Amino acid sequence: MSRLLEAAKKRALEKKFSLDTFAFPKQLAFIRDEARFKTALCGRRSGKSTGCAGAMLDIAMSGQYCNVAYITLSRTSAKRIIWPVLKALIKEFKIKCKLDNGELTIEFENGSTIYLVGAKDAGEIEKLRGLSLKLVIIDESQAIRESILQVLIDDILAYAIIDVDGAICLIGTPGPIASGYFYDATAGSATNWSRHKWTIHSNPHIKIKSKKEPEQLLAEERKRKGIDETDPTYRREALAEWVTDLNALVIKFNPDKNLYAQLPPGRYDYIFGVDIGYVDADAIAVLAYNYNDKHVYLVDEVITEKQDITSLVLQIKALQKTYDPVRIVMDAGALGKKIQDEIRTRHGLAIEAAQKNRKFEFLELMNSDLRQGILKVPKDSRFEEDAYKIEWDRDTPGRLKISDRFHSDIADAVLYAWRECKHYFWEAPKETPKTDLNSNEWAAQYEARLMEAAEHEAVGHEENVDQADLESLYRDE
Repeated sequence: MSRLLEAAKKRALEKKFSLDTFAFPKQLAFIRDEARFKTALCGRRSGKSTGCAGAMLDIAMSGQYCNVAYITLSRTSAKRIIWPVLKALIKEFKIKCKLDNGELTIEFENGSTIYLVGAKDAGEIEKLRGLSLKLVIIDESQAIRESILQVLIDDILAYAIIDVDGAICLIGTPGPIASGYFYDATAGSATNWSRHKWTIHSNPHIKIKSKKEPEQLLAEERKRKGIDETDPTYRREALAEWVTDLNALVIKFNPDKNLYAQLPPGRYDYIFGVDIGYVDADAIAVLAYNYNDKHVYLVDEVITEKQDITSLVLQIKALQKTYDPVRIVMDAGALGKKIQDEIRTRHGLAIEAAQKNRKFEFLELMNSDLRQGILKVPKDSRFEEDAYKIEWDRDTPGRLKISDRFHSDIADAVLYAWRECKHYFWEAPKETPKTDLNSNEWAAQYEARLMEAAEHEAVGHEENVDQADLESLYRDE
């Protein structure tokens, strides 16, 4: 009898999982909202990760085969952001399930499964096609590429939730540009989304843990960074407000100045910039310039996930047949020199090490070309898409650092190639007065032009000599 009594007491003391036990009102209102498409616009430290984890566990345990997907920038980000929170809640409430740290899945006794998935490229999101999902949470939505986000929701997830009448949740912090899919869903023209919003001020756990009011903590943070309440980055990240914050962007891209529809006719020199990755993708950027035009054009870009060196070499050789580059520069990461030597000796490609020193200085020089409309890229290129996502990390004042929230494969490849372009030698043509062909002045000009032509030919740039201009010296003007 005493044993039965002890067991009953133990059961009474066991914590039962319930959202009401830890979710605060604004979290709970979002989770309990029965809309099929809903958004949560949240500031930093607002408790959105805990809310997401609670919502996923709640749905997964609610019935048989209630599958859930948590999607963010990459599997690495998912493992860093939500995995520890899920494990803590499972441990705290003694939830019976099976965790797979390799696959990032949680399987429950009722047949439900939670999947953690990355949305870095089309290959990743295709893994969700065909699943039946009761709940989908897309976190850090502001940092996911527009092309990926639209296909993910409209072409894949909208069908994944139909048969079980599931829900799709878009969650994130406002981005630096008030445009795009996430902006439209949370504040713009897409009115089919049920909208929610909360900040650190709504999170009661902040005061419980810190013993300070949220506003006091924010004031201390503003003082540390040397900013006030009007700072755009502060308004976005702390107050969850959509404001234009161009200074937060690393790449100063302007669609009005930096897009082109067709490469102007002419004879160009081409530079390949190559950035190798494995967890990240390989990226090849092809830039074109000449000495008769001050512009630099991104004419091609190839981004490929998880390929071997031979496959990369074949890509470079295929591009080489098309563009015949004057230089190929590569950053191959930690094994850069070994990889470059292997490619040179085994595959016969004249690849040089990309210049990586003084990166931030050269980024600013490239930004100067962007501001002046000198560097141009095709519309809807990956470089354009990524330029709106790469932000400075403002958490450490006085230290220049790019945020690791979003990673671009193509941006560094473009920078490596741009550093090798010689478009800055271009000068606007000067008007020259007509000269008497029988004068000593004409003879001196003619000799100088011939010397210039000879120098160009000696360094292998005879294609840039304007033969028509030379021939005009013979004609009586």
